Amino acid sequence: MSEQAPLTPNETELRGLLDGRWAHVRERARDVVRGERFAPVYGLSVEEHRTRTLDQLMALTETDMPGYGFPESVGGSDDVGASVVAFEMLVADMSLMVKMGVQFGLFGGAIKALGTDDHHRRYLPDVMSVALPGCFAMTETGHGSDVQRLRTTATYDPVTEEFVVHTPDEAARKDYIGNAARDGRAAVVFAQLRTPGPDGLIEHGVHALMVPIRDEDGAALPGITIEDCGPKAGLNGVDNGRLWFDQVRVPRTDLLNRYGDVSPDGTYSSPIESPNRRFFTMLGTLIRGRISVAGGAGSATKAALTIALRYADTRRQFTRPAADGRPAEEVRILDYLAHQRKLLPALARTYALHFAQEELVTGLHELSRSEEADDRAQRELESRAAGLKAVATWHATATIQTCREACGGSGYLSENRIPQLKADSDIFTTFEGDNTVLLQQLTKGLLTDFKDSFGDLDQLGLAKFMAGKVFETVIERTAARPLIERLIAAAPGRGDESSLYNRGWHLELFEDREKHVIEGLAARLRRSKKDGSDAFEVFNQAQDHVLEAGRAHMDRVALEAFVAGIDRCGDKATAKLLNRLCDLFVLSVIEENRGWFLEHERISTSRAKAVTAAVNELCRGLRPYAVPLVEGFGLRDEWLGAPIALGAEHRRQGDRD
Repeated sequence: MSEQAPLTPNETELRGLLDGRWAHVRERARDVVRGERFAPVYGLSVEEHRTRTLDQLMALTETDMPGYGFPESVGGSDDVGASVVAFEMLVADMSLMVKMGVQFGLFGGAIKALGTDDHHRRYLPDVMSVALPGCFAMTETGHGSDVQRLRTTATYDPVTEEFVVHTPDEAARKDYIGNAARDGRAAVVFAQLRTPGPDGLIEHGVHALMVPIRDEDGAALPGITIEDCGPKAGLNGVDNGRLWFDQVRVPRTDLLNRYGDVSPDGTYSSPIESPNRRFFTMLGTLIRGRISVAGGAGSATKAALTIALRYADTRRQFTRPAADGRPAEEVRILDYLAHQRKLLPALARTYALHFAQEELVTGLHELSRSEEADDRAQRELESRAAGLKAVATWHATATIQTCREACGGSGYLSENRIPQLKADSDIFTTFEGDNTVLLQQLTKGLLTDFKDSFGDLDQLGLAKFMAGKVFETVIERTAARPLIERLIAAAPGRGDESSLYNRGWHLELFEDREKHVIEGLAARLRRSKKDGSDAFEVFNQAQDHVLEAGRAHMDRVALEAFVAGIDRCGDKATAKLLNRLCDLFVLSVIEENRGWFLEHERISTSRAKAVTAAVNELCRGLRPYAVPLVEGFGLRDEWLGAPIALGAEHRRQGDRD
């Protein structure tokens, strides 16, 4: 490891680096989201929490935040990146975070992405002002992640020029729909579109329509049945509900028809000929929600780590005996290696995922501004968003639990916020896509370029593809490509002679692991297919391998993003500290996966032991900088809302003003 020089980071430099491209949005949130109205609370009834959350949302409409992601033509600022970052910053109350995401990201975002200028003019101003509170009605009781097989129908009637929206059975009811139970007055409903043909109804796949669900007085409209999902483990400020439609008629013009339209006589048309490609194009335009969830999970993780590390820096337990002229004293729990090992590797991964999230948001933003469609870039973004959402939300769940334990009984008290962070963020592993399904989606994208069969994600198509083609992995670098390539080229090789702290060796090792796992998976699928195995079973029996490939890919992506982030740092001491933190991220990942690295002879037994020793050394070396590193996240004390995190030495003047 490099020399033990002072590493005190420049607070301004670190904050600026982490705030990134949309620093102005983060600062705006720090200015706006403050005071009693937004402070974390606990012990509210469900109805009290819902009322408070709606009040908070209405307060945001008095700012420019709701308009970030909407077109300038309707009063927005057309800044998709800003909209995602603003969502991330609402960690003071995650019910508000999700309520904002439902209203502006999902409901409004679907209208923007799937509708035309006419829909934008008619609906988006009222979406931004919350004069039209709405829902995103996709998920059904019987079909969650399998959106393509939703059962709600929208059948066109050319006589009245209306669509008839209908729930055919209980499995088709819309479930877990945010804003449905109390506040929503309209819903973007995803349904199987059907038009009349000479031999019966013609199926056109899933499309979205605007459907009113309540009148001005809040009563359900005719044909609409609404049921409250009731209390949840967390996020009780969000009114999740269930929706049924009984032959509900909506005008033809309320079909969100950017990718599929129906003329007055019932003729269907689309700019995208392939039904599969059309479906995945429509879903791809809604990727902002998935990216936002990854960022929100990151914010919850940062809050929990800030609370836990501040507490660990002040809480004392057990006595260090007097020695060498030093008096006996009680030890701060962060001085214990075991406690450092609980929290500091998690902090290192949180930094890595932060930079990966920043790259993803930048990619989303740039793609949204592109004048020409770039199918390859869109597919890469969708795959990476699926993977980052999965690993970031799993990391949040694991880290927040670790922080709870690290704070002992204090971490179990509601007043110290961690229980609420745990409860509120837990569902993030499920909504906007189940994590296991998302990692499979990522890996399928890695295995197949979909050039000739865009959107063919079924097991049979994948198995056929793998049976007939020699797999060639193509590493898509995420950022700082020349820098990363130079570091890898300068790496000393795999052997034990290379330094454990050599960044080129780290990058090469992670890249090699990803390549090996994906190539091994491809070979496994080919062999199974040649044996005549059933296509479904071929893929089903390889799911462990599929998920491992996705994790290996995301570890490599996170590392490259971390390296690129450090390269942007303008202060030497701060960069040196971040390099140590990056070392800890890499070596803790190697330690967690040492079974794989040993089995595949990427490291020796002695090397594996040296990795563990290095993790210990890095934890000890980073201990003095743990609190400054979490302060870099810029979370206001009042957002944390935890007395155990507000010791005198951690108070900042700005939070007392």
